[in-house]
Amino acid sequence: MGSVLQLRVNGQERELAYEGAGATVLDLLASLDQHPKTVAVELNRELVPRVRLGETALRDGDRVEIVRFVQGG
Repeated sequence: MGSVLQLRVNGQERELAYEGAGATVLDLLASLDQHPKTVAVELNRELVPRVRLGETALRDGDRVEIVRFVQGG
């Protein structure tokens, strides 16, 4: 049986189900169908370096802001 985190993602309450020891920012991005190379992520008002997305743990009540890069001109 898995566990569920309560998060606030871009201002909206969201649940993230996970298995095992815990969930990471990379797990959240996967659940949202977001490729890590196309977004910037802020966790509790601190920018998460892209190389640390898979090792940065999420905790109940965390606030996450995800900004998607858009090309144009």
